[in-house]
Amino acid sequence: MKRQTQVAVLATLMTATAWGQEVSLYGTTMAQMWKQETPGFDKATYTPATQYLGIDATKLGTERLSLHLFGWGRTDLSDASTLDGSKSGGYLSYGYLQYRFEQANAEIKAGRFSVNQTTGWEQVDGVSARTDLRGGFTVSAFAGKPVLYKTVDPVAQKDYEYQSDLIFGARVGWRSGQAAEVGVSYLQDGSKAAKDLTIPSSTDYTRKQVGADVFLAPASVFQFKGRTVFDIASHPAVAAGVEEPSRVAEHDYTATLKLGQQVTLAGNFAERNFFAYFAGTNLPSLFRQDDKDKFQGHGASLTWNASGAVVVVADYRHMHRETYGDVNRFGGEVRWANGEKTVQWGLGGHSVDATKTLVVDPAAPSHSLSHTEVRAWGMMEKGKFSASLDGILQTYKKDNPYLAGLSSLYEVVGSLGFQATKNFKVSGDLSYGSTPVSKNETRGLLRAEYRFGMASKGGR
Repeated sequence: MKRQTQVAVLATLMTATAWGQEVSLYGTTMAQMWKQETPGFDKATYTPATQYLGIDATKLGTERLSLHLFGWGRTDLSDASTLDGSKSGGYLSYGYLQYRFEQANAEIKAGRFSVNQTTGWEQVDGVSARTDLRGGFTVSAFAGKPVLYKTVDPVAQKDYEYQSDLIFGARVGWRSGQAAEVGVSYLQDGSKAAKDLTIPSSTDYTRKQVGADVFLAPASVFQFKGRTVFDIASHPAVAAGVEEPSRVAEHDYTATLKLGQQVTLAGNFAERNFFAYFAGTNLPSLFRQDDKDKFQGHGASLTWNASGAVVVVADYRHMHRETYGDVNRFGGEVRWANGEKTVQWGLGGHSVDATKTLVVDPAAPSHSLSHTEVRAWGMMEKGKFSASLDGILQTYKKDNPYLAGLSSLYEVVGSLGFQATKNFKVSGDLSYGSTPVSKNETRGLLRAEYRFGMASKGGR
């Protein structure tokens, strides 16, 4: 959506709030500061200030019509903190009217909204509707123009706007109480493929996907959920001798089993084909559309509620990238909280084995990304005050040229907060550490969160 259109929509929707008998305004104001010392570059100081603002207005002439707005604006008070060098910006995240019907849990939205169905998360300027049907069936659909995000390099997405001229999709589902739900989704983004444009493009941003999702909970001790997404768009033929990319964009499934009252076992399997998977993003210019890489991962976690206050977690994850190799991560954590959860702390450690990666430096495994990680954190609330401290340390075998020559990375973050009233809170964060980019980095953040309500006489 172009800036002029955004302003017009925002002004129209803001005017509509005057109809609301009940209006809730909420927001967060943040002022940040951080200093970076990056080897080979000048030191820099960044002080961006950001304002988040949301409005919910209900009873717009009727009990069932409401308005919802949320957006943000930013300005830099010193060095530009964005890659494109701009010192200010803003965005309307969503702004839509919603009408809820009396029956069948039905609703309709119009404006800018987000949709989350089997094929993924989309942001749309258009119309959506959903309703429940008899026999446990549900149906939902949406249509409009996809929200186009600007990137640092506009040339890289010059064809994006012409191809992504239309987006629509639908999902049909069936559920049986709380025990099971299955659904099938369809998504199409763009009405013309790259080859069908007036001036054919070398990159195809159009998408056509079909997805299937499932949720099963036949007993209180077991749960299974996941999804599979297929890429059904037409693509140019691959060169002779080149493997045809898989049409399976994604598998992602998780099973959870409760072993008695204290132990929970969970397992996950995920597989993604990047060529089809990244075709499912609404930010195609940020990803390589010709990437043929594949990812597969599986893992498990075991959670033991040792007592009312202590929880012990052990986890393992194996990840495989076809062009990068294998990585294994395993470890555990101990968490403690008092009965009111006003005091909590945790201590964990993990080991990451990346010696079988293929790209980092196969001639010098010590320069791989293998490392050990230790994290400790604590939180406390007393009256209107809150405080937290979080520290993380990653240690590598030798000085790593891929991490600014460092052998260890660390960061410590402290936070203090004060709940001045029920609807107003101020807090501040201070962090210091070393990162893969900067040998020394200091960050400070001041935050004010507030919520105000304006209701008619006799209202809430």
